Amino acid sequence: MAIIKPFKGIRPPQELVEQVASRPYDVLNSDEARAEAEGNEKSLYHIIRPEIDFPVGTDEHEEKVYNKAAENFAMFREKGWLVQDNKENYYVYAQTMNGKTQYGLVVCAYVDDYMNGVIKKHELTRRDKEEDRMKHVRVNNANIEPVFFAYPAKQEINQIVKKYTDAKPVYSFVAELDGFGHDFWIIDQEADIKRITELFAEMPALYIADGHHRSAAAALVGAEKAKQNPNHRGDEEYNYFMAVCFPDDQLTIIDYNRVVKDLNNLTDEQFLAKLQEHFIVEDKGTDIYKPEKLHNFSLYLSGRWYSLTAKEGTYNDHDPIGVLDVTISSNLILDEILGIKDLRSDKRIDFVGGIRGLGELKKRVDSGEMRVALALYPVSMKQLIDIADSGNIMPPKTTWFEPKLRSGLVIHELV
Repeated sequence: MAIIKPFKGIRPPQELVEQVASRPYDVLNSDEARAEAEGNEKSLYHIIRPEIDFPVGTDEHEEKVYNKAAENFAMFREKGWLVQDNKENYYVYAQTMNGKTQYGLVVCAYVDDYMNGVIKKHELTRRDKEEDRMKHVRVNNANIEPVFFAYPAKQEINQIVKKYTDAKPVYSFVAELDGFGHDFWIIDQEADIKRITELFAEMPALYIADGHHRSAAAALVGAEKAKQNPNHRGDEEYNYFMAVCFPDDQLTIIDYNRVVKDLNNLTDEQFLAKLQEHFIVEDKGTDIYKPEKLHNFSLYLSGRWYSLTAKEGTYNDHDPIGVLDVTISSNLILDEILGIKDLRSDKRIDFVGGIRGLGELKKRVDSGEMRVALALYPVSMKQLIDIADSGNIMPPKTTWFEPKLRSGLVIHELV
């Protein structure tokens, strides 16, 4: 059963929230963070991307950079740009994209639930990325950024959330960069806090939607602190980490596409001929073609778009991994034809989130940077949950959730 608790959030004053709030650390590079934070000393990038306070080219993994994050976090609090609530609350964080709103509960999830599999993952993590985030959590003694969870939708939770979202939000703004709306409320009534905790305790599992490395790092630091404390009781704040939990029926996964630098020494004609062994290939001309259903792919090559439909017998609808389009395309196109064996390490392939649109695929091929592009039909939440429940792991770069959580609306301190 899922254990959660409320917490004393550290938040910006209402009038500063738009200056403080930022995109997550892992959706942009140092140069982009530097540009976005230019002229804004209150930007959270000074804490989550502290290398921007050093000369260009400074390695973000240097000890002095992590220490700068902690120094800036302390400075933000001293200056009143971040202020801790005086009681433990849950929070509601709503995101609006393209007219659709999803309502998340900001809670503290239990470290042991991550360790024992009640919090379920669907992706592998890389140790170097885990260690980077662990250092960041350690030095700040806080979860500066939340992770993104899904939970099995419950009507009673929706009703409690609606009680608060019918009122005026504490924060409400539209991010300039992407036009997405962000709204935030505080759940502070003890009866509602108690009931939410009880309702989560009835859930057999929570699911990591986005933020596998942050989840692993937060949980591992919590476990580390427990081992280091000779008087460990189990109820200390470090036993919990911050997550925004959305009902599974409100979330949308969008496509996560691939671009490849070469055709593995094949001509266009040879490549298309090889594709026909496993796919029905249709030339769709020069207008952008978007995959229409599961097992249908879009290919862009030499100025033309093609529809690829996997033939019967090339996939297994009864295998939660084998049925995925990312598995079909990885096995039958990237590996078998293009010779790309490891999606995590091969430098010939890159990945493009569907939020950028298929025009981005066309642009990267037309520029000559890439030779061919492949667009996939998005994974469903049901597929993600089925895979997590079965204990399987999705292939790399399978899911892309949008909108991304805004960082800086609330922070969880581990003391």
